[in-house]
Amino acid sequence: MNDSTYQRIQENPRFQELVSKRERFAWILSAIMLGLYLAFILLIAFEPQLLGTRINPDSPVTWGIPLGVGLILSAFVLTGIYVRRANGEFDRLNQEILKEVQ
Repeated sequence: MNDSTYQRIQENPRFQELVSKRERFAWILSAIMLGLYLAFILLIAFEPQLLGTRINPDSPVTWGIPLGVGLILSAFVLTGIYVRRANGEFDRLNQEILKEVQ
């Protein structure tokens, strides 16, 4: 592609919409992940005895382990949500924009 094609893409209102949607969605998912991490850290800071409590009196596993694993898994889930939307809606909009400018 040449410079004029790039210029037409950047000036296309649908491209502006795509960029706006993608940025907003990424910020929302980032805020969710940050909120989850912040909640976990605050739980560690202010309620450490809760995380150290055994799930079952006979079990060596405390509540901190499944909560920590859940936090890590939530990052994978949010990444999957982003990838699904990027491969669907965002890719479709991208292809439509490219067809319009060519």
